[in-house]
Amino acid sequence: MNRYPLWKYLIIAVSLLLGLLYTLPNFYGESPAVQISPLRITLSADTKLLDRVENALKKANLSTDGIFFDTETIKVRFVDTDIQLKAKDILQAELGDQYIVALNLLPNSPQWLTNIGALPMYLGLDLRGGVHFMLQVDMDGALDKSLDRYSTDIRSSLRELKIPYTGLEKQKTDLTLKFRDIESRLTAETELRNIYPDLNLRKEDTDKRFHLVASIKPEAQAHMQESTVQQNIITLRNRINELGVAEPIIQKAGADRVIVQLPGVQDTAKAKDILGRTATLEIRMVDDERDIDSALRGQIPFGTELYEERGGGPLLVRKQVLLTGDQITDAQPGFDKDNQPAVHISLDNNGSRIFKQLTRENVGRRMAILLIEKNQTEVVTAPVIREEIGGGRVQISGRMTSMEAKDVALLLRAGALAAPMDIIEERTVGPSLGADNIARGFNSTLYGFLAVAIFMVIYYLAFGAISVVALSVNLLLLIGLLSIMQATLTLPGMAAIALTVGMAIDANVLINERIRDELRNGIPSQLAINAGYERAIGTILDSNITTLIAGVALFAFGSGPVKGFAVVLCLGILTSVFSAVMVSRSMVNLIYGSRRRLERVPIGQIWIPKKVNNDFIKTQQIRRK
Repeated sequence: MNRYPLWKYLIIAVSLLLGLLYTLPNFYGESPAVQISPLRITLSADTKLLDRVENALKKANLSTDGIFFDTETIKVRFVDTDIQLKAKDILQAELGDQYIVALNLLPNSPQWLTNIGALPMYLGLDLRGGVHFMLQVDMDGALDKSLDRYSTDIRSSLRELKIPYTGLEKQKTDLTLKFRDIESRLTAETELRNIYPDLNLRKEDTDKRFHLVASIKPEAQAHMQESTVQQNIITLRNRINELGVAEPIIQKAGADRVIVQLPGVQDTAKAKDILGRTATLEIRMVDDERDIDSALRGQIPFGTELYEERGGGPLLVRKQVLLTGDQITDAQPGFDKDNQPAVHISLDNNGSRIFKQLTRENVGRRMAILLIEKNQTEVVTAPVIREEIGGGRVQISGRMTSMEAKDVALLLRAGALAAPMDIIEERTVGPSLGADNIARGFNSTLYGFLAVAIFMVIYYLAFGAISVVALSVNLLLLIGLLSIMQATLTLPGMAAIALTVGMAIDANVLINERIRDELRNGIPSQLAINAGYERAIGTILDSNITTLIAGVALFAFGSGPVKGFAVVLCLGILTSVFSAVMVSRSMVNLIYGSRRRLERVPIGQIWIPKKVNNDFIKTQQIRRK
């Protein structure tokens, strides 16, 4: 009756083992470290860089606690923060401006735990300390820039269609096209509606002047605003990776604002510098007529600049910029006809026209495609123009990896489309305040757990002790799940853990009281235990499902700390049901299930009404031990 099959015990044992393994890393703490990452996507973290780092630290007599590669970065672990800060200054001076040297914290977990993916939870800004930014996208500037692009494109379209017009003016959020006659305006209206479906066109007649007023449709503006904010979020996330932040929080707040939280970062100046980084593109012509040897000796001809082609030799490039990244509407990574990584760029109408004319007039000559990032310019490729290229599609290829192609495409999209962002709120949370928050959150959970445990043991005796063990398993599984998910723990998350402690015991109280009811009705002990668990399950599920629905709603409609609270709450509900129903039942079955005759159930005092003169007016206290 009160026995589990072997497979249920195996499920519980495996769950406990996994929970223990993935909870362990949270108890080892973290050690200070320095992270070195390339500033530009054309550089890489290789063995040469590793040797430079080791030699610089040895020369300064700074001992390390380990140095290793981690994806595209090199990380150096130290014993204390004093050595960490000295090492950061030394490495920054040694490596120069080509690399970012950032402070970081690395978990002290054993390597065998790391190898199985057992990593500690990330700590949020309020627990670790760091910087918080509220950025606002300049939507007026984005709209103004979009109108400028439409203005240029409309001029080009009317010129190509040979439709006469007398002028085009930009007035706040409108573009006004002026015509001499109604026929020209009607033709232009018909053509522009087909070419630019995102524009509203309306007619205006003033003093025998025929105007056509164009404005961006509201739905197009909303789409532009949404795409601009999302593009900025993607770009910010990519840039923040260079700071070595373990788990940055970058999320949309309202229609045009973005929240950026960088746990562990104290250098706000460097954070601002990273957030403001963009990249753009320039197309110029290569000057093959001048003497490159004289330029290498320092005699650079007037009107040219000397650059190094990626994977190639030096080049003399003319200063005149023929095309910029402002004409880019999209950039995506891909492959060229030789199946080599490349970046495919789409140009707007004006850019397409310029590029078509450029390639038509310079067949047989070399064209340099330059990438400008953080005020540093590099010639990505310098192909020979074989024929006229139309259609607004440009391909950048030449000695780049798939990852580089992906990064270049993202940076070009950001440089072309992302609107400027202003920091409207900035605050710093010190590490001491974060440590104090951790201590307060841990103590609140610990004291709450102890208070519940004492009450359960006093009130329910042995069954109360079993409930306390089940509650401990619940916390173990909850922390393990959060670690597996690599969730970011914040103060609201710690509040949800403390709340889970109080909520999880409800299921055990329901079970114990149900067993008492069965014993009060005179049912034998084994039957009472079985009936108590079976009949309490429905009530437990009902109460927890309603709370789970509320938690899912918080997650779906909340943001930031509310989402963190909801995640921990929902996971806590699932683990509490499992621990209360299966784990506590398995312990009861192991202890009492094998006894054929169970005289007493150690579940505390049971009050049984005694019938006197057909009225329940007197009770007798029966204590069963």
